Parts: sequence; structure tokens; C-alpha cells
Amino acid sequence: MKSLHLVPVLLSATLALFSTSCSRQSTAPAAAVASDEPPVQGQASVADNESQKDIVKVAVGSPDHTTLVTAVQAAGLVDVLASTGPFTVFAPTNAAFDKLPAGTVATLLKPANKEKLRDILQYHVAVAVYRPEMLKNGMTLNMASGDNVSITVKDGKIVLNGTAVVVGSVTAANGIVHVIDGVILPPAAK
Repeated sequence: MKSLHLVPVLLSATLALFSTSCSRQSTAPAAAVASDEPPVQGQASVADNESQKDIVKVAVGSPDHTTLVTAVQAAGLVDVLASTGPFTVFAPTNAAFDKLPAGTVATLLKPANKEKLRDILQYHVAVAVYRPEMLKNGMTLNMASGDNVSITVKDGKIVLNGTAVVVGSVTAANGIVHVIDGVILPPAAK
């Protein structure tokens, strides 16, 4: 019962503190403060060498995915893919990007093409975890871009949209990365 008597006291103290701080507000504009501290960054900037790597750290640690990492950075998707997830990322290798027509990657990395690049990259991400044994012939996955990817299984190999083959998989703290040998492109806008 004593705790009920404290409620009005705490409420009164909170209101008094609030009204005092509100009455002291300055009408002068705040001066810009220079700081040598780096700007606050998102989840991807958290240093953690103890836990299992998230999807971004898996990609960064792979010498075969430097083009993908550059593209994810240019598209502003690093913090998204470092967040809790869960995600399934179909990660094209550098060799997969090399199969695209000459100049395609350089063009997509330009700031003017950021939205197109984001759309292509999001077409490689499902917001769920699909382990290899879960990917069945005839299955359709809805991707983060809003479009669908079709799964076929040929000779025990998982194939996306009939073109990109899953050549390996790596479990991450926030999902799974399936390494693929081709870049899958979303359907043309209707």
C-alpha cells in the first residue's frame, strides 16, 4: 500500500521538473557545434568479433564478393542487410557480375542509378530464411523488390529463374547467403 502513496509524489515531481525545463527554453537559435567525433552510423558499424557474422560481414569477408559489397554500399543497403533480418541473400560472385554486358556494373554504381541498383539488389533478397533443403523444384519466392523468383532443381542443383545456380551456402547471424554464379534481373517494369 505504501507504493500507492508514492505515485502522487512521483507524479508531482515529474510535472515540476518538466514545467521547469520547458520554461527555460531559449528562443535563440542553437549554434552549430563542430565535433571531431565520427557521425553516428547504423548496425553495420558495430564492432563485434565474437558473434556469428551477419550477412554483410560474410560478404565483406569473401574475396569473391567485392563487386557485390561495392554495389550494396552504393545502394545504401548495408545497414538494412546488417539488421536483424531474417534474410536469404542470393549473392552473385564477381565472376557473375563479369558476365553482364560491358559497362553495366559501372553504370549501375553511378548515383543517378541508385534506385535501379537497389531494385536489382533487392531482387536478390528474400525476407525469410530459406536453407538449401527448403528450396524445392517449382517453388516461387517473393523477393524484397516485390517481384518473384522461380526455383528449379536440376540434377540436384538449385537454379534461380533458369539461369543462376546456387554453388554454395553460408549461414549468417541474420539469415543465410547462397552464393550464385549469375546475376538475376527483375522483370521489366510493366
